[in-house]
Amino acid sequence: MDLNSLDLPKRPQDTRVVVAMSGGVDSSVVAGLLAREGYDVVGVTLQLYDHGEATHRKGACCAGQDIHDARRVAAALGIPHYVLDYEERFKQAVMQPFANAYRQGETPVPCIACNQSVKFVDLMAVAQDLGADVLATGHYVQSKLEDGRRRLYRPVDDSRDQSYFLFATTQAQLDFLRFPLGGMTKPAVRELAREFGLEIADKHDSQDICFVPQGKYADVIRKMHPEALEGGDIVHLDGRVLGRHEGIVHYTIGQRKGLGIAAGEPLYVVKLEHQTGRVIVGPREALMTRTVRLRDVNWLGAEALTELARGNGYPVEVKVRSTRPPSSGVVHLEGENVFVTLFAGEYGISPGQACVFYADDSTTTEVLGGGFIAEAVPAALVA
Repeated sequence: MDLNSLDLPKRPQDTRVVVAMSGGVDSSVVAGLLAREGYDVVGVTLQLYDHGEATHRKGACCAGQDIHDARRVAAALGIPHYVLDYEERFKQAVMQPFANAYRQGETPVPCIACNQSVKFVDLMAVAQDLGADVLATGHYVQSKLEDGRRRLYRPVDDSRDQSYFLFATTQAQLDFLRFPLGGMTKPAVRELAREFGLEIADKHDSQDICFVPQGKYADVIRKMHPEALEGGDIVHLDGRVLGRHEGIVHYTIGQRKGLGIAAGEPLYVVKLEHQTGRVIVGPREALMTRTVRLRDVNWLGAEALTELARGNGYPVEVKVRSTRPPSSGVVHLEGENVFVTLFAGEYGISPGQACVFYADDSTTTEVLGGGFIAEAVPAALVA
């Protein structure tokens, strides 16, 4: 039997698809597209964050208004829709680790943690309980079935690329997930929303981290770990104490503005010492990193990383920030540790950020996985 558009040997009407509906344009169009193709579509929305705080706030997903929008879209499309209360799970799996990471001087990426836990573990289990064949989302990334194996690729719309946030998707999860928007542009998606008659066709995309109103992450940390806002010294690399601060959570690696100190040269945050509570500052060149050590590596390549990365290592394109294009590097193993060397180097890399591997520098290249940065080795310390 031929495969349907979701690469399954079933007729669309015999294929149940759970769509993760956030209330935004993207996931709404996914539901609309699949319903139009005749699939047995079920919409599921996770309430992840406090209803009362989120109801009147724009720019946050999975909040009060967004749940209302998802419900209206499902009604307009004529599909069943369920709202599941995952607030406590979200707090434990995403918000607490976020606060802990900042307390330890890291710069976390909570959207990756959310995909790793709530969305691609818990929601996937819900989908399977509902008898779904696949779980579809509105992420801009592509997956393709090649030689019996599903592989992950960057999307057609480079400006919407979300592959950085999906590097931790396991092969088993990838086999169950579908990303119908990976081959489309955002303007085309909005046009489809208008074609489907959806009121949210021109709704703005979410910008903030959903549980961090107006980007004020220190407020979130203050509620969970008030001790993380204890003060300490601001110290120059040469040992001079330049001033005091009111908690390392107010600082990030590479920060220049708002340091609260007077100096005769431009100074940047180069290190955050959570044990001593010190903020270490220095010149821009002290931020240069060419080697990073990774933890929690997820590898999606066809051949085992342990084989490829021995010896001289394995050449990859590397992304260490969601907003920066990939750059050339090599991933190599030293004992049990995974390191990445960036040929051109990078300024201001912080522990906790993601380091994502790509096969080459083409716009729709394969995503080979990645890991979280455990340590950024200053270039000055590398012989």
